[in-house]
Amino acid sequence: MPELPEVEVTRQGIAPYLIEQTVVELIVRNACLRWPVPEIAQNIVGQTILSVRRRAKYLLIDTDAGITIVHLGMSGSLRILPRNTPVEKHDHIDLVLANGRILRFNDPRRFGAWLWYELPEEAHPLLAKLGPEPLSDSFNPLQLLTALKGKKKAIKLCLMDNHIVVGVGNIYANEALFAAGIHPETEAGSIDSARLTLLVVEVKQILAQAIKQGGTTLKDFTNADGKPGYFAQKLHVYGRGSESCTHCGNLLSEIRLGQRTTVFCGLCQTK
Repeated sequence: MPELPEVEVTRQGIAPYLIEQTVVELIVRNACLRWPVPEIAQNIVGQTILSVRRRAKYLLIDTDAGITIVHLGMSGSLRILPRNTPVEKHDHIDLVLANGRILRFNDPRRFGAWLWYELPEEAHPLLAKLGPEPLSDSFNPLQLLTALKGKKKAIKLCLMDNHIVVGVGNIYANEALFAAGIHPETEAGSIDSARLTLLVVEVKQILAQAIKQGGTTLKDFTNADGKPGYFAQKLHVYGRGSESCTHCGNLLSEIRLGQRTTVFCGLCQTK
């Protein structure tokens, strides 16, 4: 599944081609995505795109009339292509622009979404209760300490809770906890402010690095320009269960936590 860096890289890739362009047609070949594509999504036709933003893993395409909300789901991707580009399997939606280009949405598993909303996005049910962006000043040690107070849930599960902080998916939760030396099963409310401060720093650094390097290479993801990401070669624990720790040489442990694969070093990461 594309995580926050991959979504942000996609945003950066498509935004220059969309902003200030007028939409002349919305072609929906298959409306059966995670949620059915609503008929009102056609309201974007005739509108000029003002901006392309990201909130958590949602992409927001702004116009005066409303917002198109796009989620890539498990396997979705967006491409900027010439209008006459042949349609391939799983090319479900084209946003046709006046300049002859299209924004094409491809999603083999159809877990993605293409929605329309006319009120401020903060009021949308999918966005209303989201926590702070991890790369913003709103995500800071005091905010995290307050959010985790009294919580007995494992810190990794809290780090992946979008009510606490958005967009820290499985890959980057594993990596940030390793970098901060925190065992993923540690009770979140028991972690002191010094360790949480380090965790916040590591989350920000790892996500920023992943964005800079173009996102993580996943089998279902390539960037908007067709180039894969390169952050995977920098991963220390994710996907490396039973391999040697890059810091101490100890064999990495792999468990299931919250139904997600969790890899850690039992020596470098403590409770």
